Parts: sequence; structure tokens; C-alpha cells
Amino acid sequence: MKESVHLSTAGTGAEYVAPDATVTVKIGAEHTGEQYEIFEIDAPRGPASPPHSESWSKAFYVLQGRILVQAGDQGYDLGPGASISIPAGTLNTFSVLTPAAKFLAVSQTGRMGAFFADLATVDPTDGAALGEISGRHGVTLASGATA
Repeated sequence: MKESVHLSTAGTGAEYVAPDATVTVKIGAEHTGEQYEIFEIDAPRGPASPPHSESWSKAFYVLQGRILVQAGDQGYDLGPGASISIPAGTLNTFSVLTPAAKFLAVSQTGRMGAFFADLATVDPTDGAALGEISGRHGVTLASGATA
């Protein structure tokens, strides 16, 4: 698909509710020739999603609050203005250290958006459905982790 100019104003964008956050698509892959996507993540304090790896690279940029990002064997405490890049295939997860956090997620290709769109169609307590969607989109849970 051809790239196009796309404006996303405050409060706009497709919104998906994931088990650990609300994800708003700010720039979808359809606007970038499938090269990258940008999401706004609003996450409350709560349990982290299981450690997992994706088949795409991604980066986080914190706008508000603090998050602890586990990437590989390291933990990274990120506050406003901090960023991190996570290569494809790296085991990772995040947890919110403040009452809530807002951050941007940037990913290569259109796979992250497709994953969140599918994830939003199932009951977040249905581990089998979450596992099937994860596998279909190249998301691998850590050994012993359950969705």
C-alpha cells in the first residue's frame, strides 16, 4: 500500500483493550507502507503480562508515570522522557510502578497492530484463545508462562 499523510489528533485512533493496557493506534501501518506503527499505551498499575518475545522490534517512550521494563535478563526503570528499544526475539514485559503510566510504543511492520486488533476480540481470561492469537502473530510466551 502507498504511504499517505495521516494526522492523528488528541483523543483519536482505533482503541484496543488488552489484558494489561488500553492501546490506541496513533499511526497505523497502512499509513507508513507497513514500515512502522505508533501506539499510545495507557496502563494502570497491576500484574505484568507474561514475559514474551515478538517477531518485530519495538521501542517505548514514556510520557507519564513510571514503568519497569524487563528485557532479556535486565530490568529498566523508565520515567517521563526515557526510552528503550527492544530487538525482535528479546524476552520482555513491563509493569507499571505508579498508579498509571502513559507511553508511546513504536514497532516495525504492521504486525503489532494486527496482534492488538485480534487480541481485543477475545475474553482476556481465555488463556487458550490468547495463546492461539499470540502464536498466530509470532508472539512467544516464556517457558512456563501462561496467557
